[in-house]
Amino acid sequence: APNSTNAIPSEVTVWLDARAATEEALESLVSSVGSEVPMTAESLTRRVEFDPGLRDRLAGLLGGVPVLPTAAGHDAGVLAEAGVSSAMLFVRNPTGVSHSPAEHASAEDCIVGTESLARVLTDLGGFQ
Repeated sequence: APNSTNAIPSEVTVWLDARAATEEALESLVSSVGSEVPMTAESLTRRVEFDPGLRDRLAGLLGGVPVLPTAAGHDAGVLAEAGVSSAMLFVRNPTGVSHSPAEHASAEDCIVGTESLARVLTDLGGFQ
C-alpha cells in the first residue's frame, strides 16, 4: 500500500512458496527468512507417500528409474491420501522449475514419458 511504483509503501505483502523434503527442513528454511518478518502459513502440503508396492513395480518395469519424493497435490496425491493405490511418473525437466513459464521438457523426453506410461498401463492390464 499504496500500490504505486513511485511511492514508499506503508505495507508490503509477500507470498513465499517454500519446499523441502521434510517438515523439519521446511521449518528451518522458513525460519531462516528472518524472525523480524511476521509470517502466516496459508497452506501446507505434506510429502505424499505413494503405494510402495506399486512404486517399486513401476520403477522395476521402467528399468530402475529414480524414485522421487513429492508433495504433489495432483490427482494422484489426493487419491493416495484417500488410500487409493497411486503413483506418479515424472518427465525429466532440465530446468528443475515447476509450475512456471520457465518449466520445460524436450519433445524427446515427453515421448519417453508417453511410452513409459503406455508400458505401465499395459503391465497393469489397463490396455492391450
